[in-house]
Amino acid sequence: MKINKAYKFRLEPTIEQEIILNNLVGSARFVWNQMLAISFEIFAKNEFINATNLVNKIIGLKNNPDFEFLKTSSNAVSLQQKVRDLALAWSRFFDPKVHARLKENKKKPKKPKFFKLADGTEIQLRPLMPQFKRKSDGCDSIRLVQFVKYCRIEGNRVKLPNGIGLVKFRKSQDIIGTIKNITISKKSGHWYISFGTERELAEKPVHPATSAIGLDLGITKLITTSNGEYIKPKNSFKANQIKLAKLQRQLSRKVLFSQNWKKHNRKIQKLHHHIANIRHDYLHKITTSISKNHAMIACEDLTVANMSTSASGSVENKGRHVKAKAGLNRAILDQGWGMMVNMLEYKQQWRGGLLIKVNPRYTSQTCFECKHISKDNRQTQAKFECVKCGHKANADINAARNILSAGHAVLSAEGGCSKGRPLKQKTCDGREKVA
Repeated sequence: MKINKAYKFRLEPTIEQEIILNNLVGSARFVWNQMLAISFEIFAKNEFINATNLVNKIIGLKNNPDFEFLKTSSNAVSLQQKVRDLALAWSRFFDPKVHARLKENKKKPKKPKFFKLADGTEIQLRPLMPQFKRKSDGCDSIRLVQFVKYCRIEGNRVKLPNGIGLVKFRKSQDIIGTIKNITISKKSGHWYISFGTERELAEKPVHPATSAIGLDLGITKLITTSNGEYIKPKNSFKANQIKLAKLQRQLSRKVLFSQNWKKHNRKIQKLHHHIANIRHDYLHKITTSISKNHAMIACEDLTVANMSTSASGSVENKGRHVKAKAGLNRAILDQGWGMMVNMLEYKQQWRGGLLIKVNPRYTSQTCFECKHISKDNRQTQAKFECVKCGHKANADINAARNILSAGHAVLSAEGGCSKGRPLKQKTCDGREKVA
């Protein structure tokens, strides 16, 4: 069994090293934009956009006298990887499954954008199409493969090519496994390095725990477990919302792309990065704790993109309760449900556990005791009382227990209970039963 894992650290280059890194990421961004323009030409001709064909066109860019800087201030491997990323983005655009997952929302129709081709014709830019990258976005990266050939680690320093030399990084943990590639990124003025590793295991790991748990995701309570425990949300965006709004108002009064505008825009990017780091750190802590203590985790398979669509409606049909829905959307996105479920999934895989996603339909309206389904069961947001058997419980705990029960049903249907050791499920009175 192979386990892929990435280790991300803060990179601390010197002033001279930072100049070289800026040239590398700038060249990669330039090649992305040039290749994207070429791929639009190919798209207009209804031809297949192939990664190999795009990579071969890098030589033509380097031989162009106007782009002479690509020969001295770029890395050939990183440029190839950037173009392959572009081809992957196009493959996602052409994937019908990705489009099928996007539900039609009620947003107001935006003004269409067009890209002008070399012959003067224009093509309309569609959703999910790869986008042009700007330096002002504050996020650039390059990826280098064949780590052993081009790089090496010496203590808390890493040797990088293109004359960069040894660069110090904050090595907060040991890097386990064979390093396959590295990604150097710049976000909000800070540099980071990520080591992509691969580790071969003789056999599938066995989770040290034996318990199973169901998770109900919410806003006022980030997680409610089937054991009756609660985890509070962090709400990092809400805590910084007033400060962010003030900075954005100040930015709107400045001349677009002036030096003062760029300086102020960097402050906004830094605050957004700070908000994301708080959320990311908090979710890592709680998902690690849950993953360590439970062999099976059942959670709702939520489509956050559809849940957070706008209620503003169209020009003809105005939406209802638009302001309230906008606040609800912000609260949903502030929790990071999708990120949290992804973390649980790969952490369970590392430890030999199991994550089961169940259909969230009727989980909050179903009585855990008699399985009666009715919208009248949930009288308020917190109170649940079955209209058939009279069972009373907290609504979130009842939903979490239904999610756990549905997870066991999915596991039984897939034949998971017949493989390996049995999983233990806690009943309402605290006793354990074998599933």
